[in-house]
Amino acid sequence: MTQYQLFATTPKAMEGILASEIEALGGQNVQQKMAGVAFRGDLALAYRVCLWSRTANRVFLPLSSFEVKSQQDLYDGVKRINWFEHMKPDDSLAVSFSAKNSPAINNTHFGAQKVKDAIVDQMRAKFNKRPNVDTERPSLRVNVYLHNETAQLSLDLSGESLHKRGYRDVSIAAPIKENLAAAILLRAGWPKIAAQGGSLLDPMCGSGTMLLEGAMIAADYAPGLLRDYFGFLGWKKHDSALWQSLLDDAHRRRDAGLAKLPVIVGFDQDRRTVATALQHVENAGLSGKIHIEKRDIDDASAAESWSKGLIACNPPYGERLGDEEQTAALYRRFGEILKQRFAGWQAAMIISNPELGFRLGIRSQKPITLFNGALECKLLRFNIEEKAFFEPKAKSQQERVEQISRKAQAEQPDPQAEMFGNRLRKNLKKLSKWAKQNDVHCYRLYDADLPEYAVAVDIYHGDRTWVNVQEYESPKTIDPAKANQRLAGAMAEIPKVLQIPADQVFLKIRRKQKSTDQYEKLGEQGHFHVVEEGGCKFWVNFEDYLDTGLFLDHRPIRQAIQQQAKGKRFLNLFAYTGSATVHAAKGGAVSSVTVDMSNTYLDWAKRNFDLNGIRGDHKLVRANCLKWLVEQSALKQKPQFDLIFLDPPTFSNSKKMDETFDVQNDHVTLLKNAAALLAPEGVLYFSTNFRRFKMDSAALAGLNIEDISSSTIAEDFARDQKIHYCWRITR
Repeated sequence: MTQYQLFATTPKAMEGILASEIEALGGQNVQQKMAGVAFRGDLALAYRVCLWSRTANRVFLPLSSFEVKSQQDLYDGVKRINWFEHMKPDDSLAVSFSAKNSPAINNTHFGAQKVKDAIVDQMRAKFNKRPNVDTERPSLRVNVYLHNETAQLSLDLSGESLHKRGYRDVSIAAPIKENLAAAILLRAGWPKIAAQGGSLLDPMCGSGTMLLEGAMIAADYAPGLLRDYFGFLGWKKHDSALWQSLLDDAHRRRDAGLAKLPVIVGFDQDRRTVATALQHVENAGLSGKIHIEKRDIDDASAAESWSKGLIACNPPYGERLGDEEQTAALYRRFGEILKQRFAGWQAAMIISNPELGFRLGIRSQKPITLFNGALECKLLRFNIEEKAFFEPKAKSQQERVEQISRKAQAEQPDPQAEMFGNRLRKNLKKLSKWAKQNDVHCYRLYDADLPEYAVAVDIYHGDRTWVNVQEYESPKTIDPAKANQRLAGAMAEIPKVLQIPADQVFLKIRRKQKSTDQYEKLGEQGHFHVVEEGGCKFWVNFEDYLDTGLFLDHRPIRQAIQQQAKGKRFLNLFAYTGSATVHAAKGGAVSSVTVDMSNTYLDWAKRNFDLNGIRGDHKLVRANCLKWLVEQSALKQKPQFDLIFLDPPTFSNSKKMDETFDVQNDHVTLLKNAAALLAPEGVLYFSTNFRRFKMDSAALAGLNIEDISSSTIAEDFARDQKIHYCWRITR
């Protein structure tokens, strides 16, 4: 049988698991790459990977590799393929295109259009017929990846991501994808535990993903068996007899495996979530095989009849709105429950904040890095046994801030701090002049200019001069004592250089991978101060929250909104403290709607409205922006807005939301729903602080998208061009 060079993609950090799967399925010359695995095999192997891989996203069959120095090179390279070997002229077609560091083409939508044109033109010239475009379930899905000047042209044999097993209600998003759940279980040794008759328990099971993946692994149940669509089904070289034989074998293996399935149980405190999980179990044909019930974590325990096995879960990450201490308390309680009720079991959980894992009080094996969407996480694995137990005594962030502040007041905390002070003076001389000329009262003075002093220093001129200092978390290679000494030195220099009292300088610790940190509650001081920006006044707070209530890097886009708002209807989504709405109202907006989930920040927004005398048709709406957009779009007479500002978080799994939000994965739906509310000549401004964000222009082909990032970054943030990205979008 013909041998093919193949490539399977997977989320970053899961390449090793996928390589092992492919080797076990019969792959040859298996090589791990970034976010994927290259291998050789026949058509049967390609089918088996699509059917049996638990961790792959897609399986590509490369057809050609060619040089692209111009748009014409791309067109010609695609047209050199004899497409009639792969499809009929009346088949349907979809093209996905991506480019990295390409001097010839960097617009994904344009690249996809060129590829499609080459295929369509060839078929039309030969048969006087052309394939139709079907982006959902085409007969043939073509993928082109252009890196530098080399294009890789492939067929997508999977058709759609293989993490979509077919059992999930598509209207309900999961906190983790199916292939990530499978990776957690595989790394935790679940196949061996299941083979020995051990039980699987998820005490925070949500929609049941971990349980379903666990059951499919234990039952030798092919993860692709429920799917009714793969990319190869409409391919002209598809071998239907071979595929049917593989399906028949998979059905036999599943039936045999289900007869010896171990105990699999899930608990969740939310009744609606339990109902969803049970529906997914039924969809997978596993009713009666998985037990799920409404039970709070405090009541989690194992029945006497259950064999000791594996506890696997995806607990809250502690990034929700102001609930860090609440989440830490949950982990402490969960650790006590594991110690008291599950001795002799093993446990595995994925977390984004190692500090929370420490709160469990159980020593883990070496953490394994995995990614939940864009969020870097750690997989912790435990043997729940007495010798691994300890009493956690974690130092709170506030305690560390107080320790640094005390050091800063001591004499000569860091002999090298003068270097930091000199840079601060240099920046102050330049930026204070710029700020005065541009009537800017709040600006960033310093942003990790010196690697040894990784802090951001923001000045707020109000009734007094206030300084907000944010420390970027040090790499693990830096000695914590040395990091503390440097930070104390910086804190000592700042009031000297700015000639202000030390009690007007505030310190915050900004941890990595915490995309909702602006919501983190740090204290209850309640001290607010008034500052000015572009003729508007705002309440800011330097003690109680990681962010102050005013994102300084968004100053230019707020000013642009103010200049364009006269006579406009304005919509502010994920509005935080409503600062963009204040600018719009001051600029003459006739009406506005300000939407956010948090009562705390909507109350803050109302105080900002009152401070600026904003009255009239300016509404504050407490709602999940994702749901609110869907609901408004469904109205018979849906509202229309002339100006929309959309600045979502990078990642959120807030308890106030029914689903996880990931800006990279979810921005297409979000932008389409927001654009649906635009008036015919309306403008939508979309901004994100996610540094690795890639706009999916191909999926948003119906919109006009202009990258205006550079024009929205002011002088005080010019040293960091990736502080945010911004687009101007019209219909």
